[in-house]
Amino acid sequence: MEYRSLGRSGLKVSTITIGTMTFGGGSKIGGTSEAEAARQVDLCIDSGVNLLDTADIYSGGASEEIVGRLLAEGDRRRKLLVSTKLGLRDGDGPNDIGTSRLRIVTQAEQSLRRLRIEAIDLYQVHAWDGQTPIDETMEALDRLVTSGKVRYVGSSNFSGWHLSKALRTSERAGGVPLISQQIHYSLQARDAEHELVPISLDAGLGMLIWSPLAGGLLSGKYSRDARPATGRHVGGFPEPPVRDWDKLYAIVDVLRTVAAETGHEPSQIALAWLLGRRGVTSVIIGGRTQAHFEQNLAAADIRLEETHILALDRVSAQPLPYPYWHQINSVAERLGPSDVVPPK
Repeated sequence: MEYRSLGRSGLKVSTITIGTMTFGGGSKIGGTSEAEAARQVDLCIDSGVNLLDTADIYSGGASEEIVGRLLAEGDRRRKLLVSTKLGLRDGDGPNDIGTSRLRIVTQAEQSLRRLRIEAIDLYQVHAWDGQTPIDETMEALDRLVTSGKVRYVGSSNFSGWHLSKALRTSERAGGVPLISQQIHYSLQARDAEHELVPISLDAGLGMLIWSPLAGGLLSGKYSRDARPATGRHVGGFPEPPVRDWDKLYAIVDVLRTVAAETGHEPSQIALAWLLGRRGVTSVIIGGRTQAHFEQNLAAADIRLEETHILALDRVSAQPLPYPYWHQINSVAERLGPSDVVPPK
């Protein structure tokens, strides 16, 4: 297992992260029992994985509770860093959503209780809150770190300008900065290359990737002729959206070709491609079964040949939006290493 620095921090994390959204979940995301979750976590630890990711809203808090019980057994806590998130709605009240000081402190305390740990290693803002001053949000996160309840802070699902605003705010106030962002990025959706990858490279942010297999769409199970009987999209879960099914199937065709030529599975090729992209620190994997986890874990050791990378790059390429097409056309010679899209 390879370990990479998470942004400009001294924290080293494995290139594979354990995803726990299915722990205790329902049919739409594929529920994972506590016994199966324990097997998956131990399998990942044995493979060298040292980061586990959850969130306060996963399965209504049940995911954190399951993780907490698992961490209380044996030496799992010593071997695992724990990241969780806050910011999405978890109740009917007007303050049951967002990143106000009240909610950040309250949710952190509840997550610590469910997780049965003294400090959250990485606390991530799950979504942008445009109705709370960013100064309030960053100050509350800073206080959690200085109080010892949180060790590092990050964001998730921010836009480029949201990240820039948060980074500028913490720098101006002398508070703890964001060290990472957790984002959606895959062969099926390379939107992150327009803003989020460049700002990560420029600001020194780590990138944790959620849904690197596009909710199973890049697993090889989906084709033009048939779809599997089970899976996130079959169950009605809306993310990630698919805007061009023909292009998706074209990507899957190339994945299958590369998989056949290399002796690997399509899902492993998709993960290996992503781990080779500039700025990517770790990909978050989940799975309904131990076999899925074993298959995905093996992707950490795959190194693709340049011809295969280029084939995947071409079939998954997206048209550049403005102003990037204008920059490429007019001032390409003046672009810096973080400006070129996609990053090379």
